[in-house]
Amino acid sequence: MRYADLEHIKLHYREDGDPNGPALVFSNSLGTDLRLWDPILPYLPKDFRIIRYDKRGHGLSECPSGPYSMGALIRDTETLLDHLNVSNCIFIGLSIGGMIAQGLAAKRLDLVHALVLSNTGAKIGTSQLWHDRIKAVEQGGIEALESAIMERWFSAGFRATAQLDLWRNMLIRQPREGYIGCSAAIAGSDFLAPTSGLRLPCLGIAGSKDGSTPPDLVRETINLIPGAQFQLIKKAGHLPCVEQPELYAKILLKFLQDVGYATDN
Repeated sequence: MRYADLEHIKLHYREDGDPNGPALVFSNSLGTDLRLWDPILPYLPKDFRIIRYDKRGHGLSECPSGPYSMGALIRDTETLLDHLNVSNCIFIGLSIGGMIAQGLAAKRLDLVHALVLSNTGAKIGTSQLWHDRIKAVEQGGIEALESAIMERWFSAGFRATAQLDLWRNMLIRQPREGYIGCSAAIAGSDFLAPTSGLRLPCLGIAGSKDGSTPPDLVRETINLIPGAQFQLIKKAGHLPCVEQPELYAKILLKFLQDVGYATDN
């Protein structure tokens, strides 16, 4: 467990693997913490430097008063990577993490060698949709949305398993203020123009049963970047790294090989 004091924010992060290896940076979704990526870790080579972090208002990171801007979330990530002396990384972002990835690459291309945009979009939902969700959480807590969120996050098959309770608990135990703050950041964000200007290797990953960011949205987003690849994971929802971690890792490692970033193991 590590805590980075970045002056403007304190972020919880974790490093696994080889501290001198090529860096993989993972940024998770709204309502989850860095444990989102736990299921894929056994399938990744140990000679990567694997960095995960809790964005502001989530997990063990500081939770300042909201609302947050996407610019603030990008600045947090940029500052953390500078703090850790990371450059030229593969940045893997899921949902809001994918929006952070797009903004980071547009702002600091020196930090990013290639992008993996998983279950995300240049714009997710409408401003009204997010303001309605914010109002619901203000009135009834995250619990007011948890049933609908579970349906969007996971396929029917996964929702029938005992594992669902683990992810429901992760969701409802996130700080309410952090969930609201990050929802406001999504509501105010549209990366169509900056993402259209990106020129770097990119992989898009979608789940066929994703109720939050459907495959067409992911495909439309990565098509903004010339030469981007697309992979669809069937029978998976918004969090395919949870439902099908071995396949998710296999797709990721194939992309790393394609861009010349894979290790020998």
